[in-house]
Amino acid sequence: MPYIPIKRREEIQDGCIPQNAGELNFKITFCILEYLYNINPSEPSHYSDYNEVIGVLECCKLEVYRKRIAGFEDKKCAENGEVF
Repeated sequence: MPYIPIKRREEIQDGCIPQNAGELNFKITFCILEYLYNINPSEPSHYSDYNEVIGVLECCKLEVYRKRIAGFEDKKCAENGEVF
């Protein structure tokens, strides 16, 4: 969860780079909350807004896997043999 010290929250909101997973979680969460507020500032977010955000997060996850991890997995499979 993004429960990091308030001083670090402020620093990250001002543009500092996250230094660990908790800080990265905070930055992503803060970005999502800003997005939700900006698309619908006058009323609480709707389920469809949250559903849209979850879809974006899932696509980001898949793209990181596809671009950064899949090749590593293929290399290790070739080196060490297939598991399946």
